[in-house]
Amino acid sequence: MDAVRRRARSDAATLAIGLVLAVVASTGRAWAHAFPDHSEPRVGHSVDASPAAVRIWFDGAIEPMFSTVRVEDSSGHQVDSGDPRVDPEDDKLLEVSVPPLPPGSYEVAWSVVARDGHRTEGRFPFRVGSH
Repeated sequence: MDAVRRRARSDAATLAIGLVLAVVASTGRAWAHAFPDHSEPRVGHSVDASPAAVRIWFDGAIEPMFSTVRVEDSSGHQVDSGDPRVDPEDDKLLEVSVPPLPPGSYEVAWSVVARDGHRTEGRFPFRVGSH
């Protein structure tokens, strides 16, 4: 009788572990954070002329209400137009308008919340003009 009970418990434990692994494997993508895929201007690059906007594309959908982007000059002052937004036709695109920027170094600070609720944030530089 003890052998039958041990076998039943072993089978139940194996089934439970199998179910947990199946759930983890099937939802692994849903638990992922949104990370930048590419940007305009490109990370660390110089552009000849001031861009009209700074755009960041992510590898997953982001929540418009909880996602923001800011452009700062070398002194840390905000220089964008203050209108960060997720594109209504592309929920992976975060952008902000910028007025004509003089030559110099700039930094983009972004923070997004993926559709799964996880927040990621980061910063990257770019330069206007050649130097």
